[in-house]
Amino acid sequence: MQVEKYIIEGHNNDLLTQHTRKFDFVAADVPNVKTVIQKLRDFQVAIPSWALGTGGTRFGRFSGGGEPRSIEEKIEDVGLLHSLNQSGGAISLHIPWDVPENAQAIKTLAAQHGLRFDAMNSNTFQDQKDQQHSYKFGSLQHVDKAVRKQAIEHNIDVIKHGVELGSDSITVWLSDGSCFPGQLNFRKAFQRTLEGLQEIYAALPANWKMFVEYKAFEPNFYSMTVGDWGQSLLYATKLGPKAYTLVDLGHHLPNANIEQIVALLLNEGKLGGFHFNDSKYGDDDLTVGSINPYQLFLIFNELVEGMDARSMNHASDLGWMIDASHNVKDPLEDLLQSVEAIKIAYAQALLVDTKALQQAQDSNDVARAQEILQQAYRTDVRPLVAEARLQAGGALQPLALYRSAKVREQLIKDRGQKTVATGL
Repeated sequence: MQVEKYIIEGHNNDLLTQHTRKFDFVAADVPNVKTVIQKLRDFQVAIPSWALGTGGTRFGRFSGGGEPRSIEEKIEDVGLLHSLNQSGGAISLHIPWDVPENAQAIKTLAAQHGLRFDAMNSNTFQDQKDQQHSYKFGSLQHVDKAVRKQAIEHNIDVIKHGVELGSDSITVWLSDGSCFPGQLNFRKAFQRTLEGLQEIYAALPANWKMFVEYKAFEPNFYSMTVGDWGQSLLYATKLGPKAYTLVDLGHHLPNANIEQIVALLLNEGKLGGFHFNDSKYGDDDLTVGSINPYQLFLIFNELVEGMDARSMNHASDLGWMIDASHNVKDPLEDLLQSVEAIKIAYAQALLVDTKALQQAQDSNDVARAQEILQQAYRTDVRPLVAEARLQAGGALQPLALYRSAKVREQLIKDRGQKTVATGL
């Protein structure tokens, strides 16, 4: 299903007077407003294929109906989101959940929806049907060479699929670790994992990047072989210039200073990208900005300042991806909310007076530094984000239009009430 352009235009016309009033009020205090709007238009967030269906917990899953049953329908759903917000112009696939039967046809379909293929994601954290060797005790860390070889070959296959689709990166997340003391030799597990990653790295095309993701816990609760950003950075450094650390906002112990982690990785030239979500306790995979929007702003403040210091392109030099699970929400509504939260935090960071902040820092004026940050954070930048969306051809209020157009009802009618998204 698609929301026709004339419907979006009618929606915008109804809201235009109200929007213009709000935009003019905010824009009057933004000296470089045209530059900010253009940066917001350019900034795209990749939508993960696995987030298009209803998630679940270890205890159950409650389907919302109308879920995408194939990679084609997943692309259609991301295309729908992108038509509404003009900010989700990429899709991130998970293999083997999203193996295309005809890569060229899938690539053409994505192009028709204005989408490109972002990072490919491998899966060695669960066993697949007819899989020869089990990952119960790990994949690249496994004591059995045959299991390690299987995991390596799978990752190389993921790269091959990505090449066919026009992707240029792979994200490797490993659930490897141990549940109990004594179960694992840490040094040997690290070395085996490194050797496996080196084989995968050697298969990367010249223009590709490898993102090494980390996670503090789950599914293994005593140790994780890539348990924090330091371990990921160590792997990425040993692998070479095409390897980077990927930061998932939920993959830290509680109260971790993620903005400082981001700044240091950026300084080392080893920050590859993000999986955006939010959390209250752990890897909750909640809607971006739903729990701690100020932290999200602080992260973007470090990103904008650090990327500008290195003359990096905000839109293309890092990978921007969502990684979330929607247990009780309509997944498409949740994704619209997440993209909006990301764009708001980015817009707020663009408004920080970095010159004044630097002066406050250099003079140890703590109160002034705090006021400069909070002035940007407390600015209602939603009209700026909406204006960027309007100029790009999107809807002024994507979620409201999604509901008024009864998109979910139509998807249920087309696909059925009991459908389950592939991979879930």
